[in-house]
Amino acid sequence: MEFLTHTWHWSVAGFLIAVVMLLLNYFGKVFGMSSNLRSLCAMTGIGKKVPFFDWDWKSQRWNLAVVVGAMIGGYVAVHFLSDASNVAINPKTIEQLAAMGIDGPNGKLLPDALFGDQIFHSPKMMIILLVGGLLIGFGSRYAGGCTSGHAIAGMSNLQLPSLKAVIGFFIGGLIMSHYILPLLF
Repeated sequence: MEFLTHTWHWSVAGFLIAVVMLLLNYFGKVFGMSSNLRSLCAMTGIGKKVPFFDWDWKSQRWNLAVVVGAMIGGYVAVHFLSDASNVAINPKTIEQLAAMGIDGPNGKLLPDALFGDQIFHSPKMMIILLVGGLLIGFGSRYAGGCTSGHAIAGMSNLQLPSLKAVIGFFIGGLIMSHYILPLLF
């Protein structure tokens, strides 16, 4: 169990991701999490009114199983296999977060200031969640996929648009972390 609860070396995780991507390519499947939103909307029959959702969602049932598996796997990982004591964050980062009112890990994987129950009692945090959710939804649709779809699937298929999207994701993340997040907190 100790092997499962501690952080794996990047080469092991990378190798496992590569194996999965090779298997998907072999079977002619394309991985992407945000495409499941389109499948879920197509399942409702809204495709009769909105042409974008008029497509064969049944051909993507396997990808819906990936979402369910990710949710179950996440629950199992957090409740049975996690050991947050091995989360190592640079002390300078902890100081910078503390200056913004965001607590350090202290045995947790996520800070309560951003992911705790108290965020639902703060109008400011609710606005941040709503605006952030809209921007993520619009951004993933505008970019033709989400970070996992472009960074894992698109890059493994050597797609130039995915490389451009991943570069944009990194630039956006750096801008958010260094300039916008300090303004919000």
